[in-house]
Amino acid sequence: MKHTRLRPAVGLSVGIAVAALALSGCAGDSGGGGSDAEAVTLTVWHYYNTDGQVATLTEMAAAFTAAHPDVTVDYQYIPVEQMTTKAVTAAGAKTGPDVIVFGASGTYDLSQSGAIEPMDWFDDFDGADQFPDGAMQRIDGTLYGVQGFVNLLGLWYNSDLMAELGIAAPPTTIAELEDDMAKAVAAGKQGITLTGKPGLESQWQGFPWFTSYGFDYADAQAEPMAETYGMLQDWVSAGYLSKEATTWDQTIPFQQFASGASLFAVNGNWQVAAAQEAAFEYGVAPLPITDEGGMLLGGEVQNIGAFSKHKDLAQEYLESTFFSTDGELALLKGFGAIPTRSDAASASEIGDDPILSVFADIVQNQGRPSPSPAVPSANVNAVEGLMGDYWSKAIAGEGSPDDLADQLMTQLTPLLKD
Repeated sequence: MKHTRLRPAVGLSVGIAVAALALSGCAGDSGGGGSDAEAVTLTVWHYYNTDGQVATLTEMAAAFTAAHPDVTVDYQYIPVEQMTTKAVTAAGAKTGPDVIVFGASGTYDLSQSGAIEPMDWFDDFDGADQFPDGAMQRIDGTLYGVQGFVNLLGLWYNSDLMAELGIAAPPTTIAELEDDMAKAVAAGKQGITLTGKPGLESQWQGFPWFTSYGFDYADAQAEPMAETYGMLQDWVSAGYLSKEATTWDQTIPFQQFASGASLFAVNGNWQVAAAQEAAFEYGVAPLPITDEGGMLLGGEVQNIGAFSKHKDLAQEYLESTFFSTDGELALLKGFGAIPTRSDAASASEIGDDPILSVFADIVQNQGRPSPSPAVPSANVNAVEGLMGDYWSKAIAGEGSPDDLADQLMTQLTPLLKD
């Protein structure tokens, strides 16, 4: 298996991609396009603020308004921590944006407040069958949002170090992973780096592993969690994983990996740029989990604002930008996020890239909705925080695996009841 250093993503420039958007945009009568059409302002709430993100949104607006000369797209930046509260407050006054881009954890509050409505129209969208279930945000089975792109975890590996250790290919099982980490430790390296900081981030980090052991929020049992905690504590005892991981977010572990200190890193697609600074060959593989295991898909969700006065136009905007193949490839270029459409994932911009192609495959094959649909929506934050806290406790060795699993279940079980 050949492992090559990641090349900068080969693909459409944002300008080319959005030009395609303009050519493919519908010029219907839903709010613009005719010489006698009434001028319309389409308001989009979001929380993107990096240069690449802002540039991509600007180009998208230019493409959309080229197809709709009487429409102005008004992007309004709302800090991420204020988005849900502001949208809920606006809904109470029966107002709000035409389009809202929000964090998945806000889906329940936004739906319950009436800030967003069910996306009944999505089934009729020509590209609907291109989206995996993991990109759908549902409340009690009703669709309230779709993710046009996602962030997710993979197993980054040091190809040069693997070759030195005589490891031919990335591990596909936990047993193989542990054998490889043992070789790394024997050579004076760390086996793996990952997030162990208490809270929501560690629940996201832990989900693939404890579901791999058979845990399911729909029928939560202690045994899979005890096995997961036992695995973590064995890794710490063997020196594969540092106990300091209990203080690490996603940034520090990858810095250690990029410095050459660790054979593996469990980290995300957002580290592509950071990885290019590494002085060694590297690659990405799916986490070596069982078929029962899944990968939570993070990232933003898109929907139409419930009080939009231009819902047909807002729908068309989403269909031709966040939900279109060209739009998702533009977002890949400007945001570094992985498209959810299967046809976008198979485009040369991704398929020819040795890193992005793996992340795209993980979306399609291992992706699961985040938050997990089996968790009562009102308790999502409490459940995810609790799961993350106990992931951290296990790494810290704050109890035996069985005791920690029992303590977790005592607190978790009531939260999983409707």
